[in-house]
Amino acid sequence: MDTTTDPRPLLTRASGQLARLIAAVPAERLNGPTPCEEFDVRALLGHLVGGADAASAIGETGTRGVLTPASDIPDNGWTAAYDAARARLTAAWADDTKLDMPLTMPWGAMPGRAYLFSGCVLEMAAHAWDLSQALGSPFPLDQELAECALEWAHRALPAERRGEGVPFAPVRPAPEGADAYVRLAAWLGRAV
Repeated sequence: MDTTTDPRPLLTRASGQLARLIAAVPAERLNGPTPCEEFDVRALLGHLVGGADAASAIGETGTRGVLTPASDIPDNGWTAAYDAARARLTAAWADDTKLDMPLTMPWGAMPGRAYLFSGCVLEMAAHAWDLSQALGSPFPLDQELAECALEWAHRALPAERRGEGVPFAPVRPAPEGADAYVRLAAWLGRAV
């Protein structure tokens, strides 16, 4: 993975994996906890739908908006809401020229492709682990996807870049032999 890699195939895999996890959420788990302490399952789903919509808006307009978590989704509507947001995201970034579109994000200036890696694929992989853990790991996660996200996290979120203004806790140790998702979660400051 380098600065010329097209992130959209990974984005498709990451959003597809999340869609499968979201479809596996039973209504009785919506108020349950996740490893991401700021979200219960319902709030995490709202964050995921809102995040896909915000990333779509960036692809559509070239400017950063505000991530507004979806909050008015009925308990049985999360799969449809995420599928719609995912379709919009795919369409918003379909034009190859958008991969090199200059963007100014809170964490720095970057081309569209770097945003898709750091703002989307990395985020989706991290939250896939959160949701999978909250659901009792209903199916194996895509380890290759997590390895790519972890590689990007090491570059974009070095251990010394934590603290005020950075929404990640200090790096935590991962257990010996941990899979890529556990290592990613630990790198992002989750207790694993």
